[in-house]
Amino acid sequence: MEEAGRIYLANSSMEALREAQEAFSGEAERLGLETEEDVMVMVKELRKERTVNGYCS
Repeated sequence: MEEAGRIYLANSSMEALREAQEAFSGEAERLGLETEEDVMVMVKELRKERTVNGYCS
């Protein structure tokens, strides 16, 4: 990996995790998720929608 003209060795798993964290950055705020309870409510709603629409058994 190169950054600011320097070459760094990086663990590919750690690099993938860093990229995923960057991709998700700000999403909780965008979705209005402030607590773990908010996340659980959202997950339950999504699962319910999938079940109603026939996507989940």
